Formats: sequence, C-alpha cells, structure tokens
Amino acid sequence: MHAVILAGGKGTRLRPYTTCVPKPLVPIGDRFSILEIVLHQLSHHGFRSVTLAIGHMGPLIRAFVGDGSRWGLSVNYLEETTPLGTIGPLLGELNSLPQHFLVMNGDVLTDLNYADLLHTHIASHAPVTVATYSREVRSEFGVLDIQDGEIMSFREKPVFDFSVSMGIYGFSQDTLRPYPAGQPFGFDNLILDLLSRNLHPASYAFSGYWLDIGRPEDYDRANAEFGTLQPILMPQFGTAPFLQETFAGADVRLGGSPN
Repeated sequence: MHAVILAGGKGTRLRPYTTCVPKPLVPIGDRFSILEIVLHQLSHHGFRSVTLAIGHMGPLIRAFVGDGSRWGLSVNYLEETTPLGTIGPLLGELNSLPQHFLVMNGDVLTDLNYADLLHTHIASHAPVTVATYSREVRSEFGVLDIQDGEIMSFREKPVFDFSVSMGIYGFSQDTLRPYPAGQPFGFDNLILDLLSRNLHPASYAFSGYWLDIGRPEDYDRANAEFGTLQPILMPQFGTAPFLQETFAGADVRLGGSPN
C-alpha cells in the first residue's frame, strides 16, 4: 500500500512554533514529531511506500525522514516550487503512483485505521473516499430567524452539527486523470467538480480519536493528552488495557471503528 503525505504548508496558524520548524516536525509529547507518529502508524498498518509532498522548509523534512527505512518504509519526495493546493502536486506525478492510494495531511493525530480506509475505498469504486468526523459548533450569539422584516423565531446560542473532512482520503488514479498538471487545484475544486458531474465521493465516517494539530487549540490538547494516549495511537510500542478504565466517562473517544 502507498500513501501520499501533504507536508508542504507554512503552518501559519501555529506560529511562533513553526517559525524555525516546519509544521510536520513540531513535537507532540517528549519524543516524537507529528510526522514521525504518522510514519510509524502507516508502517504498522502495512503501508510500505510513501510520497512526501514538501515545500516550505522541505530540506529539513527531507533531512529528518531520509529514505524512510527506519520506519520500514520506502520514501520518495515530491517538491513544490510554487504552491499548487491540496491536489495540484499529485497531478504531475500520477504515473509514479499506484492505481489506488491514500492521501493525507501531515498534521493529523488520529487512531484511524489507514489500511481499512484504503481497502474500503477500493471496494466501493467511489471516485474519492473521504474520512469524515462529526463536530459540534456552538454559536456565540443568539440566532434570529427573520422573514420579511419580522422576527419569526429565536434560538439562544444553538449548537450546529457538521460532518467535516479529516484531511485523509482514499484516491484512485482514474479520478485525477482528467485534470491538467502544473496548475493550482484544491480538494474543494475536486469535490465541486465531481458533484457537478454527478460523481459522488464516499464518506468513511469515523468516531475515534482525531485532532488537527494545525489548529493551536488542538495542538495544545495533543501535547496534554499524548503521554496517556500513546499506547492507542502507537500500539506497536505497547498496549495499555487500563486506558479504557482511565478514560471511562471522559471527553475522549476510543476505538476508531467506522460507523
């Protein structure tokens, strides 16, 4: 199995942490960078090759990861000279990728089973499979529903439920073939174009542990929780059955099986 890790962003939301260190190399806990955790997880789930799409501070990432052999992976690099968005960097490299492959952001901390996502994508024959997560957003304001200048109803700081993309996808070469290489092309462009052609991506709903450490609040939470959660996120370093009891009733979801 092959994975593409998007690691070329500037990490502006995490400044000043990312002033001297590229976002994928910011530390989580006392021992690992987020990229190192991801590489350990991919190897644990049976992936054997990785393409790292690098840009900002790319030489530092290349120097740290090398050929990937210390994780049991074969790593090659795709270097962006100009930002091409989420999908753009892949379009000129399709011939070097397998028919089906995983694409993921290099800043996600999750216990999602990457292999199961890719296998589910292949079996579904969907153009793209998107790992999705349910998030609640509470309005900071009371919400008014207005019709013809009259207030029809009022809701005090309502909570809205959304399914959001986790930044992890199952892709197929055939889906990306129609798009020209060398131009900026984002995930949003791809999804809108597929929907306009009545080609519906699949959702891989996930309810386990997931943080986007590109968000400062998620990064702080990841550092606070990682020492306890490491056996779940990196089971190859040892298991801790007591964690189920430790987190019973806490605001942390374990297990990671798709709904």
